[in-house]
Amino acid sequence: MTKTAVISIIMRVVMGIIFMMHGINKFQMGLSNVEAWFSSIGVPGFLAYFVAILELVGGIMLIVGLFTRYVSGLIVIMLFGAIVTTKLSAGLMGDGQIAGYELDLGFMLVLLYLVVAEQSTLSVDRLIMNKRRA
Repeated sequence: MTKTAVISIIMRVVMGIIFMMHGINKFQMGLSNVEAWFSSIGVPGFLAYFVAILELVGGIMLIVGLFTRYVSGLIVIMLFGAIVTTKLSAGLMGDGQIAGYELDLGFMLVLLYLVVAEQSTLSVDRLIMNKRRA
C-alpha cells in the first residue's frame, strides 16, 4: 500500500469520525432544539433533520468506506450551505461571537479529495467494485 493510499484512508476515517460525532451531538441535543436553532438563524427548520442524519449516517459510511464519493459530495454541499447561511458574515476567522469558516474550508478540501480520489483498498466501495469485476 502506498503512502498516498494510507493517508487517504486516514483522511476518510477521520472525516467520518468528526461528522459522526457532530450527528450524535445533534441527536443528543434533541432534533427539535436543532430545528429551532436553524429557524432562528433563517435556515428552514426541516433541514436540521437532514443535516443530523447526513452527519451521523454519512460519517459512519465514510468510516467504513461505503459510497465515499457521494457522501463526501453531499457533505461538501452541506458545509457550503453552512458557510453561506451562518459563517460568511463572521469572516474567515470569525468575529468573536461565532466561529469563522476556515475549518469548514479545510474539511471541504479533504472531502473534495475523497470525491476525486481512487477508492482505497480498505473500504466497502473497493469490495463492491471487486465483486462486480469478478
